[in-house]
Amino acid sequence: MNLRFKNRIALFNTLAAAVTTMLIFIVIYFVVYTTAYQHLDEEIRIERDEVSSNIRTEGDSIILDMMPEQLEMEHRQAEVSPTFLQIVDAKGHLAFRSSNLKNEYLLFADSITEPMFFNVVFNGKLIRQGQFPILNNNGKPIGQLDIGLPQEESILILKNLRITLYISLLLMLLVFYLATLWAASRGIAPVHKLIQAAGAINDNNISTRLPLPMRHDEIHQLGTTINELLGRIERSLTREKQITADISHELRTPVTSIRGTLEVLIRKVREPRQYEDKIRQVIAEVDSLNKIIDQLLQLSRLDAGNLPVSKTTFPLVQVINLIKDRWVHHLIEKNMTVQITCSEDVTVTADQGFLEIMLENLISNAFKYGREGQLITFEWNKDINTLSVADNGYGIPQEHLPYLFNRFYRTDASRSSQVQGNGLGLSIVKKLADLQKITIEVTSITGTGTTFFLHFSS
Repeated sequence: MNLRFKNRIALFNTLAAAVTTMLIFIVIYFVVYTTAYQHLDEEIRIERDEVSSNIRTEGDSIILDMMPEQLEMEHRQAEVSPTFLQIVDAKGHLAFRSSNLKNEYLLFADSITEPMFFNVVFNGKLIRQGQFPILNNNGKPIGQLDIGLPQEESILILKNLRITLYISLLLMLLVFYLATLWAASRGIAPVHKLIQAAGAINDNNISTRLPLPMRHDEIHQLGTTINELLGRIERSLTREKQITADISHELRTPVTSIRGTLEVLIRKVREPRQYEDKIRQVIAEVDSLNKIIDQLLQLSRLDAGNLPVSKTTFPLVQVINLIKDRWVHHLIEKNMTVQITCSEDVTVTADQGFLEIMLENLISNAFKYGREGQLITFEWNKDINTLSVADNGYGIPQEHLPYLFNRFYRTDASRSSQVQGNGLGLSIVKKLADLQKITIEVTSITGTGTTFFLHFSS
């Protein structure tokens, strides 16, 4: 059933109201029904008392004190609301019957000891009949008194009541549906405003926010949540645009350098040694391009979450020595030394390949932004299960530390322009650390040095 939201609200509320109203009407009808028969039974009892006052017994005989003609005169009401009377003895012989019975008999039991009330059809009409035992002085049943009253009035009342309840139910449900539909329309009007406002938002006006209703209800909460989502999307788009611009800038630099070098080479014929020098420069720029592309691919895979983590337990000093050996020639160029304070029996549980990338990026960062003759230390703290990578270089100003792991972020533009790098290394370190559940922190003092802490889970 493809109904609009407000119509579904009105329909479901109407169905609930219909069930509730029907239950109430059933109770009302049952009460009126029971009351109607109780009223007839009470009239029959009154009639019984009146007739019984004119009946006496002698042994097993039933004697009427009032002459049958007089008793008949009191109950001759056939044209209005006739009362049917019948008296039979213990043998079932008729002792008296009212003239409105004519030649018919009321139903009676062979013998009864308690009063009985029941419905019976007499001459095609429904009557309410009561049967009462007639007892002698010894309490022995010697006959019975049968009294019948027509039910036309009660049947008419119940019929009218049913019609009234049916019509009332239909009218009430119609009114309730229309009222609920109107209320639902008013209630979801703010939602329509949110839908219209949201539909008008695109890439060009992503900074637009949805109007919030005055009341702090669920719709206000929905609008606030959507606005927060729009804010995150806007920040994401802004970041993506910035990333695109940064990538373009980072790629443009080596490409421009390669083009400039090649243009210089073709201007005139040069010595072979000059060609070799320029080719080496081009190769270095191509390597720089490859490194940027590799790092971007690493970040893309990390963002996509499709890099499987293969954790194993291995000696930490083994990985540190491997990284040190890779960088030994670069370190000698700047007269830098590496100091390792970690026993050979220290083991960590991590992805060894990922940890190598992390440590290589950290030592690369210390090398590029360090000063000649500085010391790079790898120290293991067994009390807190932490590896620290420290240098005694220039340090990083405190205002830059919160953004240090953002991609393409470089701390000192004037100095960074002279240092090869693209601001992706530390972002990769942070991503790989999160992937392995390794907590990474950084502290730095300007002019003293920088320390990175890798907290391994125990």
